[in-house]
Amino acid sequence: MTSSQADPAGSAQSPALTIDALGKKCPIPIIMLAEQINYVPLNAIVAVLADDPAAFTDIPAWCRLKSHHHVASHELPERGWSIHVRRNY
Repeated sequence: MTSSQADPAGSAQSPALTIDALGKKCPIPIIMLAEQINYVPLNAIVAVLADDPAAFTDIPAWCRLKSHHHVASHELPERGWSIHVRRNY
């Protein structure tokens, strides 16, 4: 899977929080994101590092369901992705 640019302008913003969910199977990366997203300011970016293929599609789907914004997904050099989410509320 390649990187997906959902919002090229927003992808340049540095993450306010990085959640390391590498090696964890879904739904753990989503649970970690849901538990921690409210600790960043509104409009801040949370990066979720994940290597479970389900997280690549499930985190953007969770964003749509919860009205947060999937900014972009970037492939990591070793394995997995850095999935960027903007906190909307």
